[in-house]
Amino acid sequence: MTQRLIVVLLLTLSAICAMGQKKGVAPNVKKDMAQARTYLKAGNNLDKAEQLMSNLLRDSANRQNERIWLLLFDAVKKQYDQGNEKLYLKQKYDTASLFNLTYKMFTVLQGLDTIDAQPVEGGKPRLQYRKRHADFLDAHRRNLFNGGLYFIKKQQFTRAYSFLDRYIDCAHHPMFAAFDYGKNDKQLPEAAYWAVYCGYKNQDSKATLHHTYYALKDTAHYSAMLQYLADTYLLDNDSARYEKALQEGFTKYPAEPFFFSRLVDYYGAQSNWKKLLETANLQLANDSNHLQAMVVKSSALLNTLKYQQCVTFTDSLLAVCDSLPEPYYNAGMACFYTAVSFDKKGRLNAKQRQQMLGLYKRSLKYLERYRELAPDEQRRWAMPLYTIYLNLNMGKEFDEINEIIRKNRL
Repeated sequence: MTQRLIVVLLLTLSAICAMGQKKGVAPNVKKDMAQARTYLKAGNNLDKAEQLMSNLLRDSANRQNERIWLLLFDAVKKQYDQGNEKLYLKQKYDTASLFNLTYKMFTVLQGLDTIDAQPVEGGKPRLQYRKRHADFLDAHRRNLFNGGLYFIKKQQFTRAYSFLDRYIDCAHHPMFAAFDYGKNDKQLPEAAYWAVYCGYKNQDSKATLHHTYYALKDTAHYSAMLQYLADTYLLDNDSARYEKALQEGFTKYPAEPFFFSRLVDYYGAQSNWKKLLETANLQLANDSNHLQAMVVKSSALLNTLKYQQCVTFTDSLLAVCDSLPEPYYNAGMACFYTAVSFDKKGRLNAKQRQQMLGLYKRSLKYLERYRELAPDEQRRWAMPLYTIYLNLNMGKEFDEINEIIRKNRL
């Protein structure tokens, strides 16, 4: 036999062996599977059996092997059964481990289902295991929900989210179609709410928004949901959806401070005084003694140039509470701006001048009180008081305020 022929035969045999290796099971795979069966039969070293099968499935060549998946499931299930028995007998056992094993059982059987659902000859899947495994997981699905709540209490929000996410995902997974969880699982909205909560606590916008469809059906937590959504939209710089969430919350829950306060901040940052006035009026229609809304309305009236209304309304506010600085500023500046409007007319007759001085005097009363309550706000009260002292011929006070302006370069 020539050397060339020997080489050809060797290459052919190698190819045949390689083909046989692909069709059969590699020796190391057989060995690991046999070792896992030994561990399972003995009922010990189950974690090692699990590890052996998990390692095999890391190789893409083994992922179609259903027997590996089934051995992995048996290893996990036996650990779960042993842990469950210890808890039943009130023996020492880590509850978190039982929840984690539940999660693994879902991972393994749902992974096997993807293999089971692949089309075979004729183009249809065999679905040899689906019904049996779906029934088994359905009986244990509640543990995913409980596991999520358990890890929330431990403030392990990422772990908690993974449990709740899997619980909810069952409603969309073909494996569980027969159960129609979307229609029949009354706990689905609550699970979704807690999933949103976990995403919110982690400041993970994607996780927070992922299950909002079901979460917004949880009427018991609807107000909190709108708050989490508003904060998430703010985090994402989505101002339109942020405002919409706040508006819905404010309409449905006017007594909840979050929505009113956030709307005030939002419109205030935009200097949208018309919207601020509208929001304050809506709040006062719900609660006529709402102090924050009264202050907001006072400021909005000033900034929408409704000076007389501002003074009249602010006086009614001060009759209720006279210790807040902002109302004094609003009323004072409303009088001040009205006086200045006279001053800008140029030459005034005696009556007009008396009206102007009267307004400056009235403004003085408010602004000096504002200065007492907010001494550090010099940039707001110094220049108006300067103008008032000048027009009222108050020399001593004028010199003092002039020195403040000079020193602080106001």
